[in-house]
Amino acid sequence: MSRFFTTGSDSESESSVSGDELVAKPPGGNYGKPLLLSEDEEDTKRVVRSAKDKRFEELNNLIKTIRNAMKIRDVTKCLEEFELLGKAFGKAKSIVDKEGVPRFYVRILADLEDYLNELWEDKEGKKKMNKNNAKALSTLRQKIRKYNRDFEPHIASYKQNPEQSDEDEEKKSRDSEASGSSSSGEEEDDGGVGAFLKKKDGGGERSRYAKGEEEEGEGEEEEEDSEEEEDWGSSDSDTDSETDEDDGKFTSLASKFLKKEEDKKGGERRREEKAKKKHDRKSRRYEEEEEENDGGGEWEKVKGGVPLVKEKPKMFAKGTEITPAVVVKKLNEILQARGKKGTDRAAQIELLQLLVAIANENGLGVALEVKIKFNIIASLYDYNPNLATYMKAEMWQKCLGCIEELLDVLFAHPEIFIGENILEESENLANPEQPYRVRGCILTLVERMDEEFTKIMQNTDPHSQEYVEHLKDEGRVCAIIARLQRYLQEKGTTEELCRVYLRRVLHTYYKFDYGARRRGAGDPQVWGEGGEEEEEEDSAALMERLCKFVYAKDRTDRIRTCAILCHIYHHALHSRWYAARDLMLMSHLQDNIQHADPPVQILYNRTMVQLGICAFREGLIKDAHNALLDIQSSGRAKELLGQGLLLRSLQERNPEQEKVEKRRQVPFHMHVNLELLECVYLVAAMLLEIPYMAAHEFDARRRMISKQFHHQLRVGERQPLLGPPESMREHVVAASKAMKMGDWRSCHRYVVNEKMNGKVWDLFPEADKVRAMLVRKIQEESLRTYLFTYSSVYDSISMEILAAMFELDLPTVHSIISKMIINEELMASLDQPTQTVMMHRTEPTAQQNLALQLAEKLGNLVENNERVFDHKQGSYGGYFRDQKDGYRKGDGGYLRRGGYRQQERGGNY
Repeated sequence: MSRFFTTGSDSESESSVSGDELVAKPPGGNYGKPLLLSEDEEDTKRVVRSAKDKRFEELNNLIKTIRNAMKIRDVTKCLEEFELLGKAFGKAKSIVDKEGVPRFYVRILADLEDYLNELWEDKEGKKKMNKNNAKALSTLRQKIRKYNRDFEPHIASYKQNPEQSDEDEEKKSRDSEASGSSSSGEEEDDGGVGAFLKKKDGGGERSRYAKGEEEEGEGEEEEEDSEEEEDWGSSDSDTDSETDEDDGKFTSLASKFLKKEEDKKGGERRREEKAKKKHDRKSRRYEEEEEENDGGGEWEKVKGGVPLVKEKPKMFAKGTEITPAVVVKKLNEILQARGKKGTDRAAQIELLQLLVAIANENGLGVALEVKIKFNIIASLYDYNPNLATYMKAEMWQKCLGCIEELLDVLFAHPEIFIGENILEESENLANPEQPYRVRGCILTLVERMDEEFTKIMQNTDPHSQEYVEHLKDEGRVCAIIARLQRYLQEKGTTEELCRVYLRRVLHTYYKFDYGARRRGAGDPQVWGEGGEEEEEEDSAALMERLCKFVYAKDRTDRIRTCAILCHIYHHALHSRWYAARDLMLMSHLQDNIQHADPPVQILYNRTMVQLGICAFREGLIKDAHNALLDIQSSGRAKELLGQGLLLRSLQERNPEQEKVEKRRQVPFHMHVNLELLECVYLVAAMLLEIPYMAAHEFDARRRMISKQFHHQLRVGERQPLLGPPESMREHVVAASKAMKMGDWRSCHRYVVNEKMNGKVWDLFPEADKVRAMLVRKIQEESLRTYLFTYSSVYDSISMEILAAMFELDLPTVHSIISKMIINEELMASLDQPTQTVMMHRTEPTAQQNLALQLAEKLGNLVENNERVFDHKQGSYGGYFRDQKDGYRKGDGGYLRRGGYRQQERGGNY
């Protein structure tokens, strides 16, 4: 024996040291207490590994992770691990240059590329992918194609003979295991099960990467067995055969206890035998479990090629009598785990579904079924504990199906009474002699379903096919709400009816009723057989009926406010301008809307925008501008309409505020086109501002009607090189310059052309009518601008010439000029016999204009000085006594001094 391993004292004999334990003296010389080496410490092998083994082991671990991600179609994980794999391969570059590119690395590159190509060609699979996986698929596919260019010869040779490559790789892995290089410590107990299941499945054709996964699973099983068993002495006989004669053969402690070269092949053979025995034991155990549980069930193949054992949980012990009380007790047991940390929510839902199936099999009554279904739907809502996250597609479809089944049961059994005020003690679930009573609120579940649908639409890419697929579910959502409305009309309270009516209104107000318009036009395609109209109610009549009920019965201001705004929006959407305007003015919502919650304010902004667009379609330019002024002048139309967050304001919010505001966003299919909105506002501002600028060109006190329009004009004037207009704003600016010159034809060409039609005007329901209105307004306002600009040039002008210049009929020209004269905008008179306009006013010279401006400014200065003086004396309206014992009234009233009174003009005295 080595001098480091001796007995504790001279008196002790070698027989005191058993074969299972050795006594070691500490190197410090303290021999008081022996150091006992247990069996676990004996099993630990100290292996000196080379740099090659370490680098290749790191690569193998990453490859295993990639293959596991490939099994579950987690492309995002594949992308992350592929980037790490490339970095690890770069670290092993010096070793690869000496040894060559390892076969297992070439195999994963080829298999990953084939796997990504299969996913890319699978159109149905790509549609079902979430946003992150789809993005990762595109990125990883490009990266792997670019990366594999450096390994094309290796990949080509691998693809020519993949089987030979696999055999070589397996041989190398076994050799490395025999030399002790496989000490990564990764153990997977399911590997043996997966291998057994794959063998049991038989000769199903698999792809190359699935085959590679099997081989890796077998390799891991061998590693596990090799770690579980002893490698230094495989039996007691080997241990007993060690005698003192061996002491002379070893010169160091390491050479004594390291594995001997001649034992490598024998150890490998023993590992194979043990793996086979373990395999047989596991197969027998799973067969016995199958026979006990299912009486000889079969394995089920799941997606990804990984078979799993699907065991049904045992709800009740054998021989238990299934009664309503027992089922309710089991239901409460399941619900006790609800909301607790570590609860498997999916398993909880499965248990509840199994419980309702058991209740139906034993005929325990519909009341118990209704109670369990209430809890199933609530568990589906609780599947995502975070309010910001949305339901997955599978859970969403389950939720819709469960609510539809619950409504079917309630309609089929009207004797069941449900209510959220019913106590659990007063529930009647089994006694048919009395009315069934179940605690629950179907309206709350449907409202939560509607909110979940909104969250799903908010969190889906609006430009993807997935959004369209989710939007198709709105038909089912609206049908559920309509069925709930019919149910509550018979059994619901007034408050519940108002709530369900509001849900119906919120799904109707933003939709244009094309069927009603075609019916109004007499389109025969919307009439049924025999000339009868379809039974479906027009949206206008539906909104009128639902909203009037809410106006009369609602006791909460919020529901009434939302109903009014939706009603106004619907009127405006269908060009019923006067009905929408009158309802808005009578509601007085504009007086206190700033005190409402943000979702209601967003709805108010959307309604005002729709009102402005409706007024524009009807040719009421001034009303349209006034309705859109507040939204467009702020520069935050996107944010105020709930259609997105501005980038510049993101820095002012913390992450929590940003999440809250994102939850307030309107789904994409309800958006108002912001480019159309801005174009309508700028064109309305152009039709108002250009004639006003021409009429008050020399007026120093001229005020801007639209600041945003003037900003666009200044931007256009700053451009050093003026080319043909490209964007919508440039078209409006070019049209404004043409109108300023009185050139209505150029103005018309800039506003109405092919590009503007595609961007804006074709989006209106009646595009031709809007374009005709625009042409007429441009002609009329261009005529007014021409008269304001060039009136000083003319002594008289014929109205017939004006009508020919602007292609207007003579009565229209006569009406426009008459209004201008009456409003004192134009100093002229009409000569009726000759149909001419006689100009009276002469334009002041530039010096006279400057003098008038100076006089105006001096007058303003005097008024401001007097106002400041009165402010110091304490005059703020009301009456005060002056030094001459007179009384003076503030706020521009009358002044009484010295027995007479004088009316003050202007100022705040």
